[in-house]
Amino acid sequence: MPQGYYNLERMITIALRRGVSAGACGTCMEARALSEEALIAGIHRSSMDELSQWTLWADKVIVY
Repeated sequence: MPQGYYNLERMITIALRRGVSAGACGTCMEARALSEEALIAGIHRSSMDELSQWTLWADKVIVY
């Protein structure tokens, strides 16, 4: 990634080091034939159920 551009892997890795829990959409993974081994270390295969739980738990939700 060129300098000055957002690097999602770098941003997620920093968040994971700070104790953030993060998951990848299982449906999206299937659509792209991605295995769990292809994910950034610390990311797990997630689900809509987990997303719902996180959304209800959170004080604020950011969508982009």
